Amino acid sequence: MSGAPVEGGESVVFLSRFGRRFAAGVRLAVLGPVAVLGLVRATGEHLVPTAVVVGGATVWSAVYVWWLLCRSGLWATAVDVAVMVAVCLSILWTDAAAESNIGWIRLLVSFACVAYQWYTPLVHGVVATAGAAGTLLAVVLLTGPAAGVVNAAIWVLAIATLSRTAWTLVLRGAGSADRLAMEAEAGRKAQRVAAAVRADERDLVNALHDTAASTLMMVGGGQVRAHDDWLRPRARRDLEMLRAYGRQAPSRSDLVELLRAEVAAVNRPPIRFSAPPVLPVPGRVGRAVADAAREAMNNVVRHAAAGEMRVLVSGDGGRLRVDVVDDGRGFEPDRVGPTRRGLRDCVRGRVAAVGGTVRVTSRIGAGTTVSLEWRGE
Repeated sequence: MSGAPVEGGESVVFLSRFGRRFAAGVRLAVLGPVAVLGLVRATGEHLVPTAVVVGGATVWSAVYVWWLLCRSGLWATAVDVAVMVAVCLSILWTDAAAESNIGWIRLLVSFACVAYQWYTPLVHGVVATAGAAGTLLAVVLLTGPAAGVVNAAIWVLAIATLSRTAWTLVLRGAGSADRLAMEAEAGRKAQRVAAAVRADERDLVNALHDTAASTLMMVGGGQVRAHDDWLRPRARRDLEMLRAYGRQAPSRSDLVELLRAEVAAVNRPPIRFSAPPVLPVPGRVGRAVADAAREAMNNVVRHAAAGEMRVLVSGDGGRLRVDVVDDGRGFEPDRVGPTRRGLRDCVRGRVAAVGGTVRVTSRIGAGTTVSLEWRGE
């Protein structure tokens, strides 16, 4: 009458398992006192039959407790109901009614019927209770003991009903908790998806800002003439970078090689590039730092009116530093408006996304230094 797979969320599953363990604990807790009570109250020739009934119930209860803790299935609960029915019927041949020795049987059946409600479906719990408690009531009425004993037998049905009602309310509460947890998780998942979409949109906007938009801005602003020899390869590179957008970065990359390509694409003002022969770093870190350095160099071209730029690279596989230095007009970093994407998103945002830091040092008339730093874990 039990053992079907438990359906529900984490709280319902936990509570269902707890119900089985608690039912086993109750059976163990009451079995000893109930058995002692039955043997102590038995007299004369009724002692041996009572001992046989108590012994059989005890042996079976040990098997039943083991099953509750370790196994699942219908058979054990069905057998337990049959054992309770047999214990109730033993009243007829142990003469327990005449001895007023029904109390231990009523207690055993009562706790069994209460515990059935904690781990069986409703229909199975009703059938089990009707079988055990109904037999007890029928035997009590048949033997005709005092009215108090009849009332006590009726109360077995009542407390089993109360137990089922309470357990149903607890399970409903657990189900509500599981639904709330599922709704919260769905909300968190939606937030993660939305954040991922926003991050992808931000990366695309940054890529456009660094490539086509930046080139067009320099042409429109007069920094580059429309027929400049530099413009055609720059536009070709912009197109290649946009085509490559979204591709997964390699596991490792050479930061020096990436930066050389970016320096070659800028080509003005004159750039002095200083770096070790190679600097292998995680692919995602190398791409982020190279893109941030490209935007720093683009800012020099667009805004600094510099006569020279230096790109200085240092570090090893576990740390790195890239300095983009110019001798241009300089600016006040604290006064950069919140709508200016270049420094905020394309430089700081990219480096921060891979766990790095950016420091900008500048003063009016004294040039600018943008330092990109990253340290591995």
